[in-house]
Amino acid sequence: MMPAGLATSPAPADSVAGLPTADFFDFESMLNAREQAKLAELRVFLAREVAPFAGEWWNKAEFPAHILPKLAALELSAPAQRGYSNLFAGLVIAEMTRVDTSLATFFLVHHDLFVESLYGFGSEEQKARLLEDAASLRTTGAFALTEPGHGSDVAGGMETVARRVPGGAPDGGDSWVLNGAKRWIGNGTFCDYMLVWARDEADGGVRGFIVDATLPGVSRSRIENKIALRTVQNADIVFKDVQVAESDRFAGINSFEDTNELLRGSRIMVAWQGVGQQLAAFDVARQYAVERRQFGRPLAKFQLVQQQLVTMLGNAVASMGMMVRIAQLQDQGAADMPQVALAKSYVSARMRETVGMGRSLLGGNGIVTDYRMAKIFADAEAIYTYEGSFEINTLIVGRAVTGVSAIV
Repeated sequence: MMPAGLATSPAPADSVAGLPTADFFDFESMLNAREQAKLAELRVFLAREVAPFAGEWWNKAEFPAHILPKLAALELSAPAQRGYSNLFAGLVIAEMTRVDTSLATFFLVHHDLFVESLYGFGSEEQKARLLEDAASLRTTGAFALTEPGHGSDVAGGMETVARRVPGGAPDGGDSWVLNGAKRWIGNGTFCDYMLVWARDEADGGVRGFIVDATLPGVSRSRIENKIALRTVQNADIVFKDVQVAESDRFAGINSFEDTNELLRGSRIMVAWQGVGQQLAAFDVARQYAVERRQFGRPLAKFQLVQQQLVTMLGNAVASMGMMVRIAQLQDQGAADMPQVALAKSYVSARMRETVGMGRSLLGGNGIVTDYRMAKIFADAEAIYTYEGSFEINTLIVGRAVTGVSAIV
């Protein structure tokens, strides 16, 4: 029989009453009072609107579009733009991930890539036209960079192309024609707009475009049969002679290097997802160990079980500490890509170990989503790979510490 609460409980730090939280070093106390109150508000929302249903959404591979107005009402879009700290922004992603990695991934793609791109690279006209609706989730966005044949090497291998057509727009202005394909685009099946990255046929430079997803020549299909992030609607997208007005080109993007700030920020947030996954795994594993009885006593009374729980907790705390320091470096404008790459690779490796222990601790119950751990375990595989795989991030750090690149 299932221990009470495991299938539907949120991932609050006090999931076992009276015991220390998974934030064992109390990093959350570094937030100011406003941020702590907002994080508590987010937890109430997640416990009421997400936790009881996340497993069903995942099993059915259905995205819960109906909760977006309630999520928007929390006013958490682009936290830094609202005066929140980078630590708070990271903990928001970690807390969402702790309850449902798929929802956190939607939030990250829409807010940390689409909305932040508008803030960082959009013209004043583009911001006036698009930002308010995007920030309030009246419209949704996607970030179309990865291609069928290019993931880690997309910077140099991008095959989607853009050709400028003087006077090609209906108003007599210039337009662009896009041709190519993108893959693994989160929110891609239902988004209203997507930020599409393409190589300029004229000079080989990388350009960014705001593409209305309903334009003629855009076709989208959902990627099926995933074993991770099943609630996220990843898409294959094909562009065939898609005409985009010059007014929808990002004026602030002239090369792939211009995207580094965005990619660095999203990589940080994915590393925070690795923290959230570990907090979730510890929450579920500890509750199970305390409530599940074998050989006439709780699993928690067995020494090897306690050793597993302590290792899981240590991994989570070490990962959280590293990310807290990254947030401090962000505040100073000093978080460089090698530091971020080390954080993402380290945290994702510890995450993989942590969720593996959690799945093992639940035994056979660890492979069914009724007990949450199977979903946590499966979703971790996506985090291990996206926003720079473990291997690529490791080589970025290796290049920084040796001065020699092993990538190219």
